[in-house]
Amino acid sequence: MDLGLKDRVYIVTGGTRGLGRATARELVASGARVVVSGRNERSVAATEEELGGGPGRVAGVVADNADTGTPDRLIAAARDAFKRLDGALISVGGPPAGTSDTIGDDQWRDAFESVFLGAVRLSRAVAAELGEGGVIGFVLSSSVYEPIPGLAISNALRPGLAGYAKNLANELGPRGIRVVGLVPAHIETDRVRELDARSGDADAARERATAGVPLRRYGTPDEFGRSAAFLLSPAASYLTGVMLPIDGGVRRGF
Repeated sequence: MDLGLKDRVYIVTGGTRGLGRATARELVASGARVVVSGRNERSVAATEEELGGGPGRVAGVVADNADTGTPDRLIAAARDAFKRLDGALISVGGPPAGTSDTIGDDQWRDAFESVFLGAVRLSRAVAAELGEGGVIGFVLSSSVYEPIPGLAISNALRPGLAGYAKNLANELGPRGIRVVGLVPAHIETDRVRELDARSGDADAARERATAGVPLRRYGTPDEFGRSAAFLLSPAASYLTGVMLPIDGGVRRGF
């Protein structure tokens, strides 16, 4: 199936690791061009080299979503390198783990700036640049639907961001711009491995989690990336306002 991604241009934040990197890889493999951002210069350079796939395919930018100047820098990078912009996947690292009684005000503020406000700020800026056929995707979490024990910040901020995404889909729809959410659970990333390890017995935690997945296994970043690439592509041109669970069947409700 041709997804229609050839020469389309996307910004992928958090594109140097995990789900963002897997999505960027799939977009490039399908013929798109990407601007990938991350907070570490070395990882940005390594990702740019790995995904390059030939001249003019990938541009790396060292940037933090919490920085108010990041949207302008990323959009400028897309325009300078590729002369157009067709969409963005907004992904950030998971906020600190912890229960409500162990997380201080500074951690809440920092997480709000990066996970919520940074995503909102970037989506506003990207929306102003997009024309008909553009798309904005948000990487969310299964905490959108049900709190995850020990992840108080994610449980608070991710549902709010999902609500914002749904609202944005309504606002941008008349301009022909789509907004989608991706809702992963139990994908084999460093973040998930770290959370499993917090239990004191990573193998046992994984076994318990896997038992609750109808497919009885963790997903791979590549599986997430393929789903994300489809949602961002012209092949999904009549999908907007959707929250797609990429979770092996963990969410059992309609």
